[in-house]
Amino acid sequence: MKTKLLLSTILGLALAMPAWAATHPVTGEELAANQDYTYWLLDAIKSMDPQINTDVEGSGVLRSLFEGLFNEDQVGGLVPGAALNFDLSDDKTVYTFHLRPEAKWSDGKPVTAQDFVYAWKRLADPEFASEYAWYMELMQVVNASAIIAGEKPVDELGVKALDDNTLEVTIEAPLPYFPQMLTHASTFPVRQDVIEAWGPKWTDPEHMVGNGAYVLKEHILGEKVVMEPNPSYWDAANTILQHVTALTINDNNAALTRYLAGELDRVAIPAGQYPRLAAEYPAEANSVPQSCSYIYIFNMDPVKGPAALQDVRVRRALSYAIDRDVIVNSVLQGGQAPSYNWTHAATAGFEMPDIEYSHLTQAERDAKALELMTEAGYGPNNPLALTLNYNTSDAHKKIAIAVQQFWKKIGVDLTLNNMEWKVHTDKMQAQDFDMGRYAWCGDYNEASTYLDFFTSYSGHNNGKFVSEEYDRLMKESKTAENPNLMYTAAEQILADQMPMAPIYQYTQVEMIKPDMRGMSTENLMQNWYLKDMYRVAQ
Repeated sequence: MKTKLLLSTILGLALAMPAWAATHPVTGEELAANQDYTYWLLDAIKSMDPQINTDVEGSGVLRSLFEGLFNEDQVGGLVPGAALNFDLSDDKTVYTFHLRPEAKWSDGKPVTAQDFVYAWKRLADPEFASEYAWYMELMQVVNASAIIAGEKPVDELGVKALDDNTLEVTIEAPLPYFPQMLTHASTFPVRQDVIEAWGPKWTDPEHMVGNGAYVLKEHILGEKVVMEPNPSYWDAANTILQHVTALTINDNNAALTRYLAGELDRVAIPAGQYPRLAAEYPAEANSVPQSCSYIYIFNMDPVKGPAALQDVRVRRALSYAIDRDVIVNSVLQGGQAPSYNWTHAATAGFEMPDIEYSHLTQAERDAKALELMTEAGYGPNNPLALTLNYNTSDAHKKIAIAVQQFWKKIGVDLTLNNMEWKVHTDKMQAQDFDMGRYAWCGDYNEASTYLDFFTSYSGHNNGKFVSEEYDRLMKESKTAENPNLMYTAAEQILADQMPMAPIYQYTQVEMIKPDMRGMSTENLMQNWYLKDMYRVAQ
């Protein structure tokens, strides 16, 4: 016997009317005649391929060009996407998704269950070598781990098309948050015939075929992305924004200048400028919680990493000596919270361990850091030379300069190494760094999205931290009745072993034009969908 689970029908209420309609059907707001939207990207998007992309900005674009089984509403709840609903077996391991029959690709062909099967097998295929292959393991899809390890053929992945509109997925054990994981871009469908026809060029605007609300009209790497409504989308009649441009501007201050000149509709506020802008533009300056953690990763690779970072005393000292209050209150000034752990504190169900050094004053942390460095053989009279890599950003630079001064007090000569995002991430993936600025934004609202990152089998554990106990806790959490106990214990291991220095937890600090609506700012994950956005008349 199977239990029928129907998703919320809120989606229908959240949808906007066509651009030619006079008012919004739910709010009654008068819609603007101009439904163009231009927003800011800090970095070039490395790939438009759903199974290759790894960055947050790229995911935002992919949620418009493609559509997974589910989407999220304005507060982060699940709503139907390519799937209308699903059945769940009594043992909670077999999901049967029923695709909406009216879903089509941008070339007019129907979206089928086989498109999802192909995409998921592609993600897991070790020959494809996606950085997000591990996500299929985290979802516990049957045989994913063995396939990724090269021990079983990809055709044995626990996913199959029962017919064109029915997708069956079998997972290893019950996973209550499994449906939440399906909003992630790596699970989006792709067309096998298009990829086979064009190879790596299939993501070029002239070749790309997507099933999202928008189509890619132009992509100039490092300059701009242009999107327009997909006339074949199942809900094209309710897609309001008509022309969307994302501009890549590496200088946040320059981007703000262009926003104030009316050239952008949404831009991040540069470090330290939120108080001023909130006073001058109270209807436009926004600061809301976002499920992301900002850290410095230590390269613990025994061959490629610095020998000093193999010493836990050094890693702890480096973390202790960072004055997080100075960073959030004097450098950033956007409502960010100082962080002494990895998982975002607002994550659903997460129980924070009692992290000892978080209770100390900064003077006490500094004294302890100096003591640890001395024990390890370093100090102001015998400085330790290290290099910190960070990607281009005024905020990253300001934080790095502050940390450079904090660490100088405990005997660290820190060289700052700035580079573009692609170069930065390529170096991290190759363990070609001492320490690297990094941030992780949750893929779903549950602590495992953070804690799985530092498992030895993670595709993103670029610092090569290895702890058998940590791995055991995270593996056992997948079948535990109360995984939060294991999450708390795993977080404590990170605090003890310090494979990274946590610095702050994000808020999304932005300027948004006052006539923009549907930006999903109340969603902790800050996942937004262009199809839900619109402009009101002023």
